[in-house]
Amino acid sequence: MATHIKFGRLFTGLKTQADKDQTVVVDGDKFVYVGPTASAPKTQPGDKSIDNTRYFGVPGMVDVHVHLTYGNAMCEEDIDLYAPIEFRALRGLINAQRLLAAGYTSMADPGGSNRVPLSIRNAINAGLFPGPRISCSGPYITSRQGLTDWYPTWFGAPKTSIGHLVTSMDEAIEEIRTQVKDGVDYLKIAMDGIQRGPDGDLLAAFNQDEISRMTEEAHRLGKRVITHARGRESTLCSARAGVDLIFHASWMDDECLEAIVKNKCAISPTLTLINHAITFLQPSDPGYGKERYALAMREWGPACENLPKAHKAGVPFMTGTDSGFSGTPYGEWHAKEMEIFVKFLGFTSGEALRSGTSVSAGFLNGGDKLGAFEKGRLADFIVFDGDPLAEIAQLLDKKRIKEVWQGGAPIEIKLPAMKRKGVSDFSYKMWNDMYTQKRVGELTTERRVRNIAAE
Repeated sequence: MATHIKFGRLFTGLKTQADKDQTVVVDGDKFVYVGPTASAPKTQPGDKSIDNTRYFGVPGMVDVHVHLTYGNAMCEEDIDLYAPIEFRALRGLINAQRLLAAGYTSMADPGGSNRVPLSIRNAINAGLFPGPRISCSGPYITSRQGLTDWYPTWFGAPKTSIGHLVTSMDEAIEEIRTQVKDGVDYLKIAMDGIQRGPDGDLLAAFNQDEISRMTEEAHRLGKRVITHARGRESTLCSARAGVDLIFHASWMDDECLEAIVKNKCAISPTLTLINHAITFLQPSDPGYGKERYALAMREWGPACENLPKAHKAGVPFMTGTDSGFSGTPYGEWHAKEMEIFVKFLGFTSGEALRSGTSVSAGFLNGGDKLGAFEKGRLADFIVFDGDPLAEIAQLLDKKRIKEVWQGGAPIEIKLPAMKRKGVSDFSYKMWNDMYTQKRVGELTTERRVRNIAAE
């Protein structure tokens, strides 16, 4: 028994335009026909017909940068310390379902605590729970200068951290082999962190020989490599090593771009998190007007100058949001990255939507069967009320998503309301400022001091 679905317009994900008057035929969990309605096969006894001619068909979208173990964290300690691993798995499953409800039928989790992402992936694959199709890594592999080694040396690297600290190449190779044995789809390497050189540029956390050796070993074992690389040095070393996907690459230069093109690396800029740090920070946020805002502003300009060059050079761009922080909560802002591609990186709406579907799907396990309306691919798609090619930001309006289909059937998930207390906000913090007499005088002048008891 097949299902025949007519669409007024259909974006296949394989090109940058939409086609009018299209029909897709779904049999089981796959498309068996995609094309003009006039040429579609006739319905047979027992077949079902659906008239979606007033709607726009979009392939299931993909976010390659979602951290399910973070839990909409407000600080690094929320991510690494407070919630037990078992709770993170349960919370992560619900948050994965928020992506599916938002039209993101597939995703990648590039770095999480212990084996939590793998367990969520495996539970969904086993049919125990509904959720997006997930490809994932284990904890980041990091050095003393890399992202995720946040804590003082006298505290050490917590076992529940999202990162695994290595202090030698022997340890790095052993961690790669351990994660491969555990069943990861990727290896995630923290190629820079917060350490800066005398010129102010970010320093690479691993040198060229080290990242090349780690990449070679991962590739030998049949796994792809992702690097967190914002700075020039880390981006260049990553590209020269031939990693598969570089997150950020904000400060890359022409030498970096040449190596990226030569070694066929892809980029996921992940500008949504930076954009939100600039536009959403409030006076009550610890980083407001200080470190977080300043860092975001420092990176935004170079990123918007350098990344369009890579797009023009034909580098594949994949959409990722760094969802899992309180500034990028699950299920809320995933399509924002495509909007940023259009507004700031020189993409057309069609190019951005193709990046967010078939191009990003190509980085997932089984990606050649995802992210597009095409005969033989899995029937994952959304029924959309609008025209994202006219305005890509429409995809952020969840009311426009009339149905989400996965594996040839519409899905319906009842999700609890998103909460902070008891779910993601566990840190004990009493104050957001230093209340000296001078500071209180300043706040009083600014009319920002209030007596809650009097209210």
